[in-house]
Amino acid sequence: MTFQELDEFETFYEGNMDKEGYSSVYIQRSGRKRDGCGIFYKRERTELILEETIEYNDLVPANEDPENSDKVKDEENIDTNNSDGTLPGSPQTDLPEDRGDPNDPRVRLKRDCVGLLTAFKLLEPPHHVIVLANTHIYWDPDWADVKLAQAKYLLLRVTQFKDAVSERFSCKPIVIVAGDFNSQPGDEVYRYLTSGISESSQGYSSIGNEPEASERSPIALHSLYSFIGGEPPFTNYTPGFTGTLDYILFSNPEHMQPVRFLRLPSVESPDIQGGLPNENHPSDHLPIGADFEIR
Repeated sequence: MTFQELDEFETFYEGNMDKEGYSSVYIQRSGRKRDGCGIFYKRERTELILEETIEYNDLVPANEDPENSDKVKDEENIDTNNSDGTLPGSPQTDLPEDRGDPNDPRVRLKRDCVGLLTAFKLLEPPHHVIVLANTHIYWDPDWADVKLAQAKYLLLRVTQFKDAVSERFSCKPIVIVAGDFNSQPGDEVYRYLTSGISESSQGYSSIGNEPEASERSPIALHSLYSFIGGEPPFTNYTPGFTGTLDYILFSNPEHMQPVRFLRLPSVESPDIQGGLPNENHPSDHLPIGADFEIR
């Protein structure tokens, strides 16, 4: 199971999930943020064999001007994300915020977003190896270049991690990437993740400190719900915004097929009326999921 915007990990989730037979991996967001990304897995069925963290702040250019270093640090420490990750239109986004100079990539790319890279070996024969990534991409639709930069960096890191796992454990791992991507199906981030092609020169190669990279994704991925018939109408449902932001992506459909999936409620469902969260759904995001058959 993958979670985003997960707080109270050490005080609540870690211990309680351990009692249910789940071990866990967690990374807290950078800066002053209290939430992070977590992965919980059944230790009786899987073994964690490798893990890495992703800090999207690594995209910040390293060639900082010493004369402006203090100013940049002050701007970077400003809390810039909605507490619940919702998009404009929610009450949180009506508040004024100062994110520093948006034209300075040292400030623009400092969004304190994170991710996890993990590799698991299934304990049942034939002991398949699965790479699982979990991430939370920046929320603001007006900063689409930052979101695209993070998406490109994510797939670069996933590919490097997959190759490292393959070399170290002499295997061909299947890849699953899950998370809150704060991007709808028509957005460029979604198109890049699912088609492998970026129509824009924006991204880490143009505003970050990474070397120039091809606009083609280094790994081919398929969106779970699109693969089985179509993305759900929404995964995030609030009074100010309704849309699909969360996805499960997977590689190698010839070797791994979804056989069951979690159906989401319709907009007419009584349990979501008035918006989320509520007593039926403790988050403003609905859970998505599936069972896969590995061949």
